[in-house]
Amino acid sequence: MTTLGVFDSGFGGLTVLRALLPQLPGARFLYVGDTARLPYGAKSQATIARYAVESARFLESKGSEHLVIACNTATALALDDIRAAVSIPVTGVIEPVVAMSSHSFPAADTLILATTATVESHVYREHCLRAGLNPTEKACPLLVPLVEEGWIDHPVTREVLRIYLAEALEMCSPRLVILGCTHYPLIAPLVEETLRSLGCEAAVVDSAEVTAEAVAAQVKKETGLSSAASTAVFECYATDSVEKFRRLGSHFLGQPIPQVHLLNLGG
Repeated sequence: MTTLGVFDSGFGGLTVLRALLPQLPGARFLYVGDTARLPYGAKSQATIARYAVESARFLESKGSEHLVIACNTATALALDDIRAAVSIPVTGVIEPVVAMSSHSFPAADTLILATTATVESHVYREHCLRAGLNPTEKACPLLVPLVEEGWIDHPVTREVLRIYLAEALEMCSPRLVILGCTHYPLIAPLVEETLRSLGCEAAVVDSAEVTAEAVAAQVKKETGLSSAASTAVFECYATDSVEKFRRLGSHFLGQPIPQVHLLNLGG
């Protein structure tokens, strides 16, 4: 059975795992949520890289044959460090999204919604420019805590999102909006609804779905894994409260999480 490791600073990467499970039904997944040290979005590049490498090495030690960095911040700030630290293929969530976007919407004006750290890294901007897209980045720091609170369709979330999008639309007129944080797929319908209310008809790209499709295609090519194989299985590890991870994680994964293992990665 092919084993894939999936890593995030917390819960958001479970949206990538959620998309991967039906794509690779014959696989075994190991998921690490570094919940004791989140959010990564407010930390330095050196700290993010150190934390991410520790999780990557753990997943490799547990038998992972492919590593998915299901965290936009870690992908933006630590991908090279992770690839240097492990000997297995590593896929982040930025390259597949930009590649698909440029293929489907060539030369499009593109709005990227992301955490402050991801925006300040300008990695999305650099990838978009190389792919021929015209990017505008917008940091949305309040969205992650609102999503983790479970306020997916709450008046506060609606108002915060409306403010962010209105500010962004003063800077650009996008044809494409990339959800550059793995928490954001849970509010994708709300993003689209709010854009329409503001007079914007841009397409909304779910980075979790696009990343899952890219990883599945690569893994099937590497391993010959059949899509008709048995149901995928997964194990979850968290570096903080396992009960909280089970409770909140089930919303991101879209199904109950029967067991979570407590993982100590140090300080």
